[in-house]
Amino acid sequence: MQAGNIKAMEGELGDILFAIVNLARFLNIDAEIALNVTNQKFKRRFTHIEDKVREKGLKWADLTLAELDEFWDEAKVLKK
Repeated sequence: MQAGNIKAMEGELGDILFAIVNLARFLNIDAEIALNVTNQKFKRRFTHIEDKVREKGLKWADLTLAELDEFWDEAKVLKK
């Protein structure tokens, strides 16, 4: 990617983030709280994946994305 493309994409992504924050404001949702809730959910799910990898004696480098996705899907069901 060229530097100009990256700058343009950063600008577009910024526009999207700004629009999402405005949507949250319109819906009377605190965007910071919503993001914190999502971050905590991600941490719980990722911790589950780490635990499964450790329990099974696996190495991260040996796992496929499909295998990691299985652990992720399992975490989604368990941690609701």
